[in-house]
This record gives sequence, structure tokens and C-alpha cells, in this order.
Amino acid sequence: MDTEILIVEDEQKIARFVSLELEHEGYKTKCIADGREALDEALRKEYDLIILDVMLPSLNGIEVLRRLRQTKSTPVIILTARDQVMDKVSGLDLGANDYMTKPFAIEELLARIRVNLKKSLGGTKTSYTLGKLSVDIDARKVTYGDDLIDLTKKEFDLLVFLLENKNVVITREKALDAVWGFDFYGNTNVVDVYIRYLRAKIDNVYKIDLIETVRGSGYIIRQD
Repeated sequence: MDTEILIVEDEQKIARFVSLELEHEGYKTKCIADGREALDEALRKEYDLIILDVMLPSLNGIEVLRRLRQTKSTPVIILTARDQVMDKVSGLDLGANDYMTKPFAIEELLARIRVNLKKSLGGTKTSYTLGKLSVDIDARKVTYGDDLIDLTKKEFDLLVFLLENKNVVITREKALDAVWGFDFYGNTNVVDVYIRYLRAKIDNVYKIDLIETVRGSGYIIRQD
């Protein structure tokens, strides 16, 4: 079955260039230049991945993403000229899987597409249990006993990544690459921030030591 990618880009030359390169790699593509039209298309049809510009007519890309994430988890790579860290954080917090800025190298975009498509296929593991803590990956639900723990998408993804690598020390760089899908040009503080969020919602509330800091290295979840 062909892999279909929706390209949402109002700059015709860029959209055409990306489309031709992807089709050369064997992907099927559809290009849309309008935000509202793109949202309708993404909700109507099951795409394997979406490449999404931010500055779009009728509905900006961030709003398209916000509305899409209310019902769908289609992998989304934001491709935009806006390169401020807060723009990146905003897009990722709303559920983007990756973030690239223009100008970009097509080889890097192709590599990120491959990584995100591979991630979206998932593995055979669909849940984790540590004591009273349960994580249902398919339902994207975390519970402690009978309590439902409300996590953002990135908090959930970071927790799952740590659980997938139990008893392995995860560096901040590895966490960024796996969960955020782009590097912060050496700034890995965002990982520490999200670890604090997870601890505030899990460790501190239930008085457990789920996430351990390995000084000078990173973080680990241990399980015998």
C-alpha cells in the first residue's frame, strides 16, 4: 500500500519541489495551499504523514494542528520560516512530531519523514505497568491505581520513551531526538522542564521515585 503524504504549503515553488522529491522517493503526495481546506482534507482522509507550513491563508498551521489533534494522531512535520524557540515549543506542545525551518535541505526532510513514518508504525508493546502505574499506549492513557493522570502529548511521549528504555540511562540529547524530533542547537533544558512536569504529576503526587536522575548523564526508570 502506497504511503501518502499531505503537503500543506502556500508557496507554490516549495510545494512543487517537495512533492517532486517525495514522489521520486516513491511516496504519493497531495498539495494544498489553504489552511482550512487542508484541515478538512486531513480530517476526511487518512494520510500517513502531513508536512505543514505555519503561515497559511484562512487558517494558520498552528490552528490546523490544534484542531487536527482533537481527533487524529497523524504524524505532522512543521516546515516553516519561523525559527524562534517559542514557536517550536508551541508547535510541539500542540502535537507536532517534528519541526524544520526554511531554508532546509531536502535530504534532511526525507530523513525526518522516514524516522516519523517508522515511529508511527509503532511496536508490539502497547502497555506498561510499574506497580500501580499503568500506561496504555494505544489509548494514550496513564493511571495510578484508579486515578487518571492527565498528561500533555509531549509528557506522555517522554514517559513512554523512558519506559521503552527501562534500566537504560537516557541522555537529554537522546530524549530530544526521540520525543521532539529535532535538536535545540545544544539547548537541552526542555527535557529537564518536562521531567519536572512528569515528577509533579506522578512522583510528587503518589510519593514514588519513578524517574531517577543520573548526575551528569540523564534520566532512568528502573525496574527489576
